[in-house]
Amino acid sequence: MSNRYAIILAAGQGTRMKSKLYKVLHPVCGKPMVQHVIDQVKSININEIVTIVGHGAEKVKAELGESSRYAIQAEQLGTAHAVLQSKEMLAEMSGTTIVVCGDTPLVKSETMEKLFRHHEDTGAKATILTARAEDPTGYGRIIRSEQGFVEKIVEHKDASEAELKINEINTGTYCFDNQALFAALDDVGNDNVQGEYYLPDVIEILKKQGEIVSAYVTEHFEETMGVNDRVALAEAERIMRKRLNEMHMRNGVTLIDPANTYIGADVEIGSDTVIYPGTVLSGGTVIGNDCAIGPNSEIHDCKIGDGTVIRQSAAFDSEIGSHVAIGPYAHIRPQSTIGDEVKIGNFVEIKKAVFGKGSKASHLSYIGDTEVGSNVNIGCGSITVNYDGKNKYLTKIEDDAFIGCNSNLVAPVTVGKGAYVAAGSTITEDVPGNGLAIARARQVNKENYTQKLNYKK
Repeated sequence: MSNRYAIILAAGQGTRMKSKLYKVLHPVCGKPMVQHVIDQVKSININEIVTIVGHGAEKVKAELGESSRYAIQAEQLGTAHAVLQSKEMLAEMSGTTIVVCGDTPLVKSETMEKLFRHHEDTGAKATILTARAEDPTGYGRIIRSEQGFVEKIVEHKDASEAELKINEINTGTYCFDNQALFAALDDVGNDNVQGEYYLPDVIEILKKQGEIVSAYVTEHFEETMGVNDRVALAEAERIMRKRLNEMHMRNGVTLIDPANTYIGADVEIGSDTVIYPGTVLSGGTVIGNDCAIGPNSEIHDCKIGDGTVIRQSAAFDSEIGSHVAIGPYAHIRPQSTIGDEVKIGNFVEIKKAVFGKGSKASHLSYIGDTEVGSNVNIGCGSITVNYDGKNKYLTKIEDDAFIGCNSNLVAPVTVGKGAYVAAGSTITEDVPGNGLAIARARQVNKENYTQKLNYKK
């Protein structure tokens, strides 16, 4: 097998998106379009990837990082001009180069691998990835010879009546003999209405040189879809979501209503986990086996152990152990660590807190900047007072402590192991282990007080 290279076209601004965000950075299932393309290309043994960047170059490079090298197309003068910007990096290399647009997030590595193999098996200098379109309007048509090789690509506006009936279309993805590609690029002109240099002209140049140009027909037209506006973006999202959901279901995950379940491209889910409708799983979330998530839950960048249940709740950038019960209507904010067998109940907010094994905050609490030991019970309405308007402070609640309902723990403060805090207390000093802290005014009863009130009325 010869050396393989990839050129990703990602220089366009995408004016039809009508967005401040550059087109190729618009996400599909939580990942930028161009990142989908890069990820698929990387999985087919490519020697080198070069991404052509222009508008938003620094942001595209920041997103893709070291997964690619970069060439700048400072002025957008067409697809052939874009490819030419990689000349210094690739022109002297021998092998095969695939050219893929960065706005085609649905193309699969399997399809690209088949395109490479077809190109190499036919001995072609160029191979076009084509597809059969039910409605080919607007696409360039593939005209084949009797031997099945490509004679030419005819644009829709230039096609004859007979050619318009052809439904095999050019998808805009190509394989080239690398050195033949760069030699032909020098001969591409811009004698057209737009004054741009178009990559399909390379096909015509190679044909005039007597070279073989072949075409590989993908079975899945939807893979070749380019995203140029928000309507196409939504369609790509729908197709990708369906693809991802089916993958998880085939891997042993139950989705009660796949059409209303939203799973990001990098999410991992263990077998026998059940995902209920309205749930959004995104980022690098990893969910264990035998969990139940949802309905209507949002989880981003979390690691969740086996057997955990999360109902109608949100969790972000946190670690959640096994056999944990969260919700309904709980909020796990970033940098929290929830140990095994913990219960975080309804209307409980956790922020940058650690919960030890078996601890509970069953309802109506805020626990922020806190270290909670094992087997701690935090009563209804209790909060850690972690912010003085300028700084955040730490609260420590040691193992086996019991925090009574409606208590305020004013940080920095420590409640010792096995200690009790009486309901309604505001704790401003450390509580010793096995001690009882009561910090509330003594009850005073005023007899016959309401009769005086009624008299005054």
